[in-house]
Amino acid sequence: MAAIEVERIVKRFGQFTAVNGVTFNVEQGEIFGLLGPNGAGKSTLIRMLTTLLPPTSGTARVAGFDIVAQADDVRRTIGVIPQAMTSDLELTVRENLLIHAKLYGVGRDKRKRLIAELLDAVELTQWADTPVKKLSGGMRRRAEIARGLVHEPRIFFLDEPTTGLDPAARRALWDIVSDLKKAGRSVLLTTHYMEEAEILCDRIAIMDHGRILEHGTVDELVSKRFKERAVRFDATDGLDDDALAGLPAVTSVKHDDEAVLLYSTDVGATVGGLLELTNARGVEAENLGIRRATLEDVFLDLTGRALRD
Repeated sequence: MAAIEVERIVKRFGQFTAVNGVTFNVEQGEIFGLLGPNGAGKSTLIRMLTTLLPPTSGTARVAGFDIVAQADDVRRTIGVIPQAMTSDLELTVRENLLIHAKLYGVGRDKRKRLIAELLDAVELTQWADTPVKKLSGGMRRRAEIARGLVHEPRIFFLDEPTTGLDPAARRALWDIVSDLKKAGRSVLLTTHYMEEAEILCDRIAIMDHGRILEHGTVDELVSKRFKERAVRFDATDGLDDDALAGLPAVTSVKHDDEAVLLYSTDVGATVGGLLELTNARGVEAENLGIRRATLEDVFLDLTGRALRD
């Protein structure tokens, strides 16, 4: 049995369709990533799977329980870290964990042990009796993860857990998420950070405008859509797409922020043609470089825009 099974799930708000016929599975002990820009429908999907929103149509099961008919069973099985911080800022880290454990009926002796273990795991033992409002953003997020684990959930939902964090705090959270997998937990993670998805996730689904456009491992996603390498340089007004598309071995022309990407089956021929073109037009292809196709290229190819757009 898969940890999460989603079949053609839809969520509409009036005339707006936020999630449009999404189907996927998350296997036991897997970190599954939903990758997409803000507004793609990721958070709405998470809210349905965690029983906070009823689906308009379609079905989903979490740990074998139907998210509508067996919502209470689902809630007992899962841990959830939403985008917004939800800890009580006036209470200490320990007090937040203690209240959560009591709400889930964790016995006194067990909750004392679990809280101590979790504080150590997220490296907050020395701040256990500090009010949450006095913690940094990264420390607050680590405290939220500890709170979400105090009732020992089998399946963990993380909705853009590192948004707004500095690089050091982000990487510290990556270690914690990796440890969840090592402990045998299943994780559904939403993010709009490409690097985060590549590092953490066993499989990734690319989501945009309420739909899953493609899913698989990073290697599967890249190899399915690209056999070429990318020639990249800064955009300039002197080079139009039609001229670039006509260069030797170029299969497609894309734009990533302020850069141009030429996908080529023969990089040498493409670069040679590009240099001839720039010389003829009296311009320069600045910051010229060559790289293999990446997950960013897959997203750009599927959606026609960069992930950060």
